[in-house]
Amino acid sequence: MRPGHNKERPLRRRNCGPMSDRIARTLTARLEELASVLERCGAATPAVSRLLEAASIATVNAVALELLTDEAAQSIWREVEERHPVVAELREAA
Repeated sequence: MRPGHNKERPLRRRNCGPMSDRIARTLTARLEELASVLERCGAATPAVSRLLEAASIATVNAVALELLTDEAAQSIWREVEERHPVVAELREAA
């Protein structure tokens, strides 16, 4: 049995600072790239829509695995949507 592990309570990952920061930066960069593509092409292509959906699913998974807090995830998406309204429009349409 691993140290700190309790049979009644599953082992939970800690929200490690450096890893959480790296995940937040990666997610932000990915969303910024997708927003830039959306703004350049003028309309959401199916490929871009799928990539945006994949980023959303990755965000949910990162929160579920406690690699990113829910507040941090919401903040990242909110900030990207404020800078790039086309992302918000596409998310609402999905």
